[in-house]
Amino acid sequence: MEGQVIGAGPYRATKLWNETIKLFRGGMPLRRHWANFRCYDCTFTGSEAVDYLHELLRSNYNFGPEVTRYQTLQLLRKFFKAHVIEDVKGRHGTEDFEDNSHLYRFPTMSPLKSLPTRPSWRDDGDLPRLIRWDDYEELPQKENVAPQKSAELTSDLWNKRHSVAIGDVHECKLIRRREVTSKQVDHIWKSMTITHLQRVLGLKTLDGILNPAHVNGKDIVVNIFNVNKTGIVVLENKAEDMPYWVVSAMKCLANWPEGNDAKQPLYPGFERDVLRTVADYYQKLKEPLLTFHLYEVFVNILSLLQEQDKAIEALQVSCLLLPPPNRRRLQLLLRLMARVCHNPRLPPLNDTIATRTLMVQMFSHCVLGSPDDMDLDELLATKLVTFMMEHHGAISQVNAKLRCQVEEHLSHLKRAQIKYAGSDTDFSASPAFCKQIKRVDCEEQKVIGTQIPLQQLLEGLIADQELPAKDKRKRLKQFQKSYPEVYQKRFPTEESKAAVIPEKAPRLKPHLVLFNLKKPFQPFQRSWSFRA
Repeated sequence: MEGQVIGAGPYRATKLWNETIKLFRGGMPLRRHWANFRCYDCTFTGSEAVDYLHELLRSNYNFGPEVTRYQTLQLLRKFFKAHVIEDVKGRHGTEDFEDNSHLYRFPTMSPLKSLPTRPSWRDDGDLPRLIRWDDYEELPQKENVAPQKSAELTSDLWNKRHSVAIGDVHECKLIRRREVTSKQVDHIWKSMTITHLQRVLGLKTLDGILNPAHVNGKDIVVNIFNVNKTGIVVLENKAEDMPYWVVSAMKCLANWPEGNDAKQPLYPGFERDVLRTVADYYQKLKEPLLTFHLYEVFVNILSLLQEQDKAIEALQVSCLLLPPPNRRRLQLLLRLMARVCHNPRLPPLNDTIATRTLMVQMFSHCVLGSPDDMDLDELLATKLVTFMMEHHGAISQVNAKLRCQVEEHLSHLKRAQIKYAGSDTDFSASPAFCKQIKRVDCEEQKVIGTQIPLQQLLEGLIADQELPAKDKRKRLKQFQKSYPEVYQKRFPTEESKAAVIPEKAPRLKPHLVLFNLKKPFQPFQRSWSFRA
């Protein structure tokens, strides 16, 4: 059977599905079996398949040791229906795969799925350009204020100043950007958060993984700033919050046995009923807490879980993209799961399953899931939720790098600047947010952007008629020492230099002056003769 085309479904999950099938088919031991007085070569029993695949999944970093034998059996049943395996009579999908001695084999046709075509959002979903200093306004000049004259610099003070201060300051304007609105602040948080996420994931593009149109900048701002002292989101609209009885049930379990606010009488199994109340609420949500739109983002994060710090950073940033009600429910759920698993005073919540395994199995599909009900959803959700439960405190924090970058950019937009006449270059703009250009163009812009003001400064110094010739020569010498390329371009030859720079008056040498002295000074002449 040729690989099934699944259209525009999740890309990463389909890729993991194919990789798992390849590992299973390539490593599953095959041997000769007898059944009903007949020999079957290259076959395996249902129990042998469960044993092998269970160990394979537990040792694979995409799934991990949290995978249970029952989950493995469920996956093999999906393999059976998808014709990854078949029974020895060639049947598949008509009956359930069983964990027993029934015989199975691999079909000769490829069971792999075709990778879906990733949708392109470049035309209408690309991130808009970051707000910069493209729009500015001049600060109003104060009326009835006499213009101040620039103070004259002494020679000593001049040498202490930077060489760029040569000559008088050209005409300039004090400018600032128009007031940054709250909508623009939301947009900046959205743009820089998605850019940071792309960098953490190590991807050249998020095309096909995240549609920026599904990200709300205001949600990011609320998730960062509308929080209580523990970092839990506080919703402005109480109608979007969780019901009071659910929050009470979660507090009861999280703080057991002191968390019974209602002072209800405890009976055997009371804690299990409380857990069922919480589970019923989460399992009836219309979509997983991480939303369908962000499914591919979180599945891609699974490949980073071996690098703990990088995975935590990716989850910190990606969870900011959630709607605030979802982020609040997720934070409360992860905190509840962690406290229940580490509370030795809490009675067992299940007679056969450990509390940690029970919590992950009960809530994992409430956290992560795809709209297309992918075959590996349960295993992927188990892996991700286990990691998030173990590091929920760090994941709930706002990434410090991202916050610093956004605050620096916003501070730059609010900063007043000086704009010189004829200069359109904004030298204070942070290069971290510039569009990437070729190295040759970068060097060319660097030269042009710095030489033009220096050339103007040099011409102003040359044309200054009020500056004494001695001071002018000294400043030009200092300029030549600091900016030899600009100076050489203006004065390529000695003739060009002599045409604009006044020459020094000739000084007589001491011995020539002595020979011009009048004759009456005889003692001095005798002294000169003696020395000669």
